[in-house]
Amino acid sequence: MIYIDRDLSDKISSLSEEYSCIIVTGPRQVGKTTALKKIMPENMSYVTLDDLEERRLAKNDPAMFLQLHPLPVLIDEVQYAPELFSYIKIAVDNGAEPGSFWLSGSQAFGLMKLARESLAGRAAILHMSSISQHEAYGSGKTEPFAVDLQKLNLRKKTNTPADINEIYRRIWNGSMPGLLSGRYKDRDVFYSSYIQTYIERDVSALVDVKDPLMFSDFIRAAACRVGQLLNVHDIASDAGISDETAKRWLSVLEKSDIIFYLHPYSNNLLKRSVKMPKMYFFDTGLVAYLTRYSSPEILANGAINGAILENYVVAEIRKTYINCAKDCLLWYYRDRDAREIDMVIESDGKLHPLEIKRSANPSSDIVKAFEILDKGNVPRGTGAVICMRTELSAVNSQNLIVPVWMI
Repeated sequence: MIYIDRDLSDKISSLSEEYSCIIVTGPRQVGKTTALKKIMPENMSYVTLDDLEERRLAKNDPAMFLQLHPLPVLIDEVQYAPELFSYIKIAVDNGAEPGSFWLSGSQAFGLMKLARESLAGRAAILHMSSISQHEAYGSGKTEPFAVDLQKLNLRKKTNTPADINEIYRRIWNGSMPGLLSGRYKDRDVFYSSYIQTYIERDVSALVDVKDPLMFSDFIRAAACRVGQLLNVHDIASDAGISDETAKRWLSVLEKSDIIFYLHPYSNNLLKRSVKMPKMYFFDTGLVAYLTRYSSPEILANGAINGAILENYVVAEIRKTYINCAKDCLLWYYRDRDAREIDMVIESDGKLHPLEIKRSANPSSDIVKAFEILDKGNVPRGTGAVICMRTELSAVNSQNLIVPVWMI
């Protein structure tokens, strides 16, 4: 088993010199605990509230719990003991040293709610995603993805080139540390266990699911529609549930970081844009497992090959921001005339349109759709076609051609 260095580690360490409390959230099994234990100072103690005795003490006598675990301390799965937060708040307000508390948990929604209620303005809150393409296959430091020729040339030095076969291998393998590190060998067993654990622990904490198999069918129905406009009724019909139940369950998937949305870009001058978001999964390996693709080669030629590639690109761009602890404004555009731009990055007062294509030689006509944004009131910046070409290139002076491996 190998340890994969996390891009967020340096940010955690540097912020620990400024903040008394650091909170790291993220989906289940993305390596939060492993990364934190790898970089924590030698004098920091570790305790997990998965230990029922420790959890009982933290809930019933939080003051004694903190006396038994002197600072600095890493408390894992801290959301299981909300009673601790008021005591941590008191310690921070009384001048706890920077880096005194590292808190982590896999129920991101619950943990964020507790942080907002008790530690607002007192803690640095960071989100850890699953393994990024750069972390798994690259080297050196990373920066948020930007459609900028100079910055893209720098990315050549930190990312590893890949052809179409390698890209689909990365998509199919997914981004879970347990698999990419070599700890677990059987991919199907891993994902089957992951879903079962997720339903039993995370889903049940948010909604009452009487039939776990029905929820599994629901997740599969959602996975079949990655990269598409969200159609709740279609997902509900496939899963055999009501539209209202599907809405509640989609909210659960979003709160627990299984899915995320790209919302449509619009402004007062672009009145014909649609209002429905597009849905993506945080891990394409989970999508490939749920949709029953048994190999990268079959996936590369399957019915969802374009949609899952789009999911991969959107998720990877999102991770480059998350891993640098940067906010990002990511959109897509589609209007009632079916004119569409796969992704729009809003940065430094400009809109950067992106089109995602499976081809290695995309047509130059693709970038004509970018002109739609000129009707708005935010200037259009450099655009890009992200595709299977192996080298950085350009359509023209305003639009680049960026290989998928360079994200």
